[in-house]
Amino acid sequence: MSNTGKVRASHILVEKQSQALDIMKKLETGGDFGKLALQFSTCPSRKKGGDLGFFGRGQMVKEFETATYAMKVGEVKGPVKTKFGYHLIKRTG
Repeated sequence: MSNTGKVRASHILVEKQSQALDIMKKLETGGDFGKLALQFSTCPSRKKGGDLGFFGRGQMVKEFETATYAMKVGEVKGPVKTKFGYHLIKRTG
């Protein structure tokens, strides 16, 4: 495990909280995060299943960063509201 303090996450970004909640329900019932990202996310990262790669503190908007750093690897959280919309976040590293 590196001590650079970086995390890796994937996300699904949508405009409305209701959309985010619907997708979260799909995830909770066994939906595939990558496939749902490809289908619903408005972020260009959707082409990679929502993968944002590794990032450190100060590289993402505050709400997103705070949520991601508080999560365990493999955990999915959301919706997290930012100026971009509503995110469902999966910490992957």
